[in-house]
Amino acid sequence: MGVVNVTPDSFSDGGQWFDEGAAIRHGHELVRQGADIVDVGGESTRPGAVRVSLEEELARVVPVIRALAADGVPVSVDTMRAEVARAAVAVGAGLVNDVSGGLADPEMARVVADTGVPYVVMHWRGHSHDMDTRAVYTDVVTEVREELAKRIGLILADGVAEEQIVIDPGLGFAKRSEHNWALMAALGDLAELGHPLLIGASRKRFLGRLLAGSDGTPRPFGRSDDATAAVTALAARDGAWCVRVHQVAANADAVRVAAAWTRGGGR
Repeated sequence: MGVVNVTPDSFSDGGQWFDEGAAIRHGHELVRQGADIVDVGGESTRPGAVRVSLEEELARVVPVIRALAADGVPVSVDTMRAEVARAAVAVGAGLVNDVSGGLADPEMARVVADTGVPYVVMHWRGHSHDMDTRAVYTDVVTEVREELAKRIGLILADGVAEEQIVIDPGLGFAKRSEHNWALMAALGDLAELGHPLLIGASRKRFLGRLLAGSDGTPRPFGRSDDATAAVTALAARDGAWCVRVHQVAANADAVRVAAAWTRGGGR
């Protein structure tokens, strides 16, 4: 899954694809690099981000999704709003990627049920402006798994089908570095929930902190793409269904390496 942020303030590439034409061209480029789906979002979820209006989010994402879908590009919409999800599917989006797992908008599950498209349910504890204060766990793997299971049950009760659901542990969302690494090492436990697993580690803070210089300064977001590819290879080896990344080519190669590794082991 290649990322197209139609925003001026996303954490790693804010403003780079904010222009509609640039966003559309970038979506096509990601497909050329090997993306199976292009994830279009119009609202930054970086730590501390302030929400945009519904009207602004619609204006950002709908034209880009419409154009890419018309050109045959498989597109997902990255949104927490049911109205945006409905509008995006109407113009060609084939998947809804909701970082709030339906918590930000109580209508989301019903919209997803109506459309019938796949739905990424991410582990989430609150909006960007205060999510870091919610990164408190006794056993992060157990708690994330239990909270995801609870969300899935409620979403199913709202009419979403089992086969529509994809889960995401929400790396970086109300998680400290040690929480992210613990979750990455326990993908098998999360997979036991019975749904495909999406991993979004690309350029996130915990990678920059791992790669910090001798003075302790975290590596800039755009210089952690090699580490992202390493995470991709490990996640793919451990059974992830999809990885959401900013730079596709190296990660597509990493997936191929992981697949060959798995086949070589007779798995």
